[in-house]
Amino acid sequence: MRKDITIPQVKNVFMAAVKEWNDDFLADVWNVYLVNDSDDDLHDIMVVSKAFGTLDGEMRKTSLMRHALVEMPAVSAVKIEMIEDSVLALNNEFMLTFFIGNTLYDRKYFFTANSIKDQNTEEVPHLWKPGVITGRD
Repeated sequence: MRKDITIPQVKNVFMAAVKEWNDDFLADVWNVYLVNDSDDDLHDIMVVSKAFGTLDGEMRKTSLMRHALVEMPAVSAVKIEMIEDSVLALNNEFMLTFFIGNTLYDRKYFFTANSIKDQNTEEVPHLWKPGVITGRD
């Protein structure tokens, strides 16, 4: 039975953390983007994020954040959420679920603790800004 189930692999869809100016905080903040570098439109998109890890010898975790998008065009990027500086010292996990046509896809993306920093940036496709990328194959 299990051999009859095919689980499609997510390709050319990844997450990127980009440092940008925020007028509300009057400071640079890290924003996480979903980047669709594929030729397919995504629809019925759900992103669930959380952070977890050890700080000062104590286990910490954040509450779950849920984000829903109706659709996302091919070759585009969309902002998902801001990551507060205090959470950068934790592992940040993003669980993505979406459809291409009638096929369901899902994947987990991780930014490991302290990996979101200026020294780890590279140019993010379709945003043309420096950012930390995870899950690009």
